[in-house]
Amino acid sequence: MAADQAACRGFTLLEAMVALIIVSLGMMAVSDRLNQYAAAAVQTEQATLASWIATNKLTELSVGPVWPAVGESKEDVDFAGQKWHCEIKVEETPVKNLHRVDVSVSLQTDPAHRVVRKVSALIEPPAPPGFLPPQWSSPRAGGQRG
Repeated sequence: MAADQAACRGFTLLEAMVALIIVSLGMMAVSDRLNQYAAAAVQTEQATLASWIATNKLTELSVGPVWPAVGESKEDVDFAGQKWHCEIKVEETPVKNLHRVDVSVSLQTDPAHRVVRKVSALIEPPAPPGFLPPQWSSPRAGGQRG
């Protein structure tokens, strides 16, 4: 009869508590990883949006009818449901017909205005009115290239 009681015996309270502690530690590690993943996803989204804003601004300046003046300017932009702050810095370069443009983008909601993304480009003066770009190659008759 004593052998039957030993075979039917379950876990002790101590064994159950140790198992619960191990499971809870594992769950805390999983929760921590999920939080890190969520924070990285938000940061990646902000960096991507800020990069698009800066690139759009550089494109506007490079194809605009007027060469951007040397100096600094600030601009607020609404993009993807968020408010962004752009700082644009135009500098002369040693090359006569090139200006360096740096666009720094930050979130307006960030009290420290930490730069999320900074993009730079070299911009040349706009083409004179009526200027047509050269045709480097043209297809032959029948649409075949030679």
